Amino acid sequence: MLHLRLIVPADRTDTVVRTVADTVGTTHLVVLPGAARDPAGDLVMCDVAREAADPLIDELRGLGLDEDGAITAENIDLSLSKRADAAEEEAPGEGADAVVWEQLAEATHEESTLSVTYLAFLVLATMIAACGVVLDNAILIVGAMAVGPEFGPLAGLCTALVRRAPRLAVRSAVALLVGFAAAMALTTAFSMAMDAVGLFGREMLEGERPNTDFIWNPDLFSLVVAVLAGIAGTLSLTSAKSGALVGVAISVTTVPAAANAAVALGYGEIDQMVGSSEQLLLNLAGIIVAGTLTLLAQKALWGRQHRRTPRRA
Repeated sequence: MLHLRLIVPADRTDTVVRTVADTVGTTHLVVLPGAARDPAGDLVMCDVAREAADPLIDELRGLGLDEDGAITAENIDLSLSKRADAAEEEAPGEGADAVVWEQLAEATHEESTLSVTYLAFLVLATMIAACGVVLDNAILIVGAMAVGPEFGPLAGLCTALVRRAPRLAVRSAVALLVGFAAAMALTTAFSMAMDAVGLFGREMLEGERPNTDFIWNPDLFSLVVAVLAGIAGTLSLTSAKSGALVGVAISVTTVPAAANAAVALGYGEIDQMVGSSEQLLLNLAGIIVAGTLTLLAQKALWGRQHRRTPRRA
């Protein structure tokens, strides 16, 4: 269930209340006349089943509440109410499968912003992966993949393509391009500093690396894994099952590939640098294509489901 808190101009309160009451899957409707001060208006609150939230939010935006008032949605962790159970029963589909597009757009907007924190995590993840590459240590590689924050901009780009949101697309693309460029440049400097103190060496990069040589040898399996990870990550975001994102993060070799390319660049190993770059681009492309197609499929599925949902009498 989601809890909606609406600030409604007084002249639209009756229409909003009627819209909420007529929507299948809503309950716990509360109206507080004149309670809102900034912006001024009435406060309307209700609970809505997740699978019914998206069309209701669209209708409320159509009434101009996002411009003249406010629409706030919060996840409800616990709701002990027979009316809430009944609302979930009458709503179409399953809540775990539902997509709340505005919530998804808001989440990806935050995760796809080029911020200091985002850059710090990406740089640190790439440096950890560089240590794993040189030491041929699979544990460090897995840890680096879990630390990397790159799935946020990837999800933002997929969402932007489906919703035709050019600003979000540009923001996500900038976060990816600038983030990886900065991470690789700093990791190259880091690897040269580690070489200067005797912790890294060319022979370590060129030697046998059975645990990590796949990073710079892309093949069809790399594309298959990237596609599967893109689907799983998108489903995790849209269904609010964020725990699956950890598994997605450690399934693809974006950060390790960037790290291997950076270290190889420092030592002038062109073959490894090119192979790692191909691995990086292959993974990014696979995730973006798979994520976009998954969102398009969900959009078509839920659009058809909502068209079949009757209004309350």
